[in-house]
Amino acid sequence: MNTRQESITTGPASAAFVAAGIGCAVLGLFTTLAEASTGIKDFLNWWDPGGPLTGKTGMAVIIWLIAWIVLHQAWRNKSVDFGRAFTITLVLIGLGAIGTFPTFFQLFAH
Repeated sequence: MNTRQESITTGPASAAFVAAGIGCAVLGLFTTLAEASTGIKDFLNWWDPGGPLTGKTGMAVIIWLIAWIVLHQAWRNKSVDFGRAFTITLVLIGLGAIGTFPTFFQLFAH
């Protein structure tokens, strides 16, 4: 029988969750910004057949990946409050979802 207690580091999982929330929030942000600014909309048009959607999703993926790498490096050997990380993730996902609803982003149409 093994009586040794091992601590579980929740940092890597927390980093993945929070990074996913950041990616969702960025998608909502760029969706709203593209509606508010012609310059941003043109900047996000990375491929004409896809329009600015290519840049919105591309930026969300790039920032998600950067956030995941940075958070993973910062939290890889730490025990992070997973409940708090999960709550932050849900808030970020909610903000991202709001930013992608036409009823919301059309409020900022130029």
